[in-house]
Order: sequence, then structure tokens, then C-alpha cells
Amino acid sequence: MQLDATDLKILQQLQADGRISNQDLADKVFLSPSSCLRRVRMLEEGGIIHHYCAVIDAAAVGLEVDAFVQVTMRRDVEQWHENFSQALQQWPEVVGSYIITGDANYLLRVRARNLKHYSAFVLERLYKTTGVLDIRSNIVLQTLKDTQQIATSLLVATE
Repeated sequence: MQLDATDLKILQQLQADGRISNQDLADKVFLSPSSCLRRVRMLEEGGIIHHYCAVIDAAAVGLEVDAFVQVTMRRDVEQWHENFSQALQQWPEVVGSYIITGDANYLLRVRARNLKHYSAFVLERLYKTTGVLDIRSNIVLQTLKDTQQIATSLLVATE
């Protein structure tokens, strides 16, 4: 899908406030409400806007531990990738999972109530998953930047 400068403005506004009314959005990007709504629907249907959500402050709801976990798998286990991918879908502690380059196969972002909860997750679920060879945990001490927003300056407008 080709994005123009107006599309980028719409995306920027929606990332800042996903609950903005169509009228307010149209005013901010200098479009009529009907034109604005049409563009937003095209961005949604084109897969540019994936979904809308509320961002929850994990610490405020009692999730004190934030960890990045590198997982290395044994390659001699049949269907190790499929089995691991299926297992991690059942773990609510895993809030992000990525296939990565380097020594490990996966990088997981894990949220837990406390170290006891995190330890139980690692020992009772992760280590017991067939094919897991090695786990390396990095506990977050302080978050400097954490956003899902994509800077529109990184995107190229076509005009």
C-alpha cells in the first residue's frame, strides 16, 4: 500500500491517541470526516493498522519482573520449532516471542508478578519443554524506552 503525507499524519495521530474521534482526527489532519474515515478504513484493510489496544502499566497491576530470555533448542529433537511455538502460546507470562539470529533460537519477553513467579515459570514450564537446551535470562532493572509506536519519520511517503 502506498502511503502519502496525509496517511502518515493519520497514523501519527492514531498512535498518539487510538481513541480519538473521527471528527477530531479529521480536524487534526485537515480532511473532511468522511474522507478521514475512508482513509482510516483503507489503512486497516491494507494491514497497516493491525489492531487497537489499551497499553497497561505492568508495574501498576502487580507485574514486577520484566525479563528477556534467550532460548536455545536441541536440533536433534523432531519438530522442536513447532512444539516450542505451540507451547509458548499457552504461557500468559510470555508477552513477546521472536525468532532471532545468533547463538539462541528465540528471544522471549516475560512478565511475572515477582521473582518466585518468574522462577516457577522457568523451572516448571520453560525448562520442561521438549527440546529446550539452554536458557539465558536478562532481568530488566530499569526501562529507558518502551513503545509500540513507529515513528512516521521512518516511513516513506509517496506523492
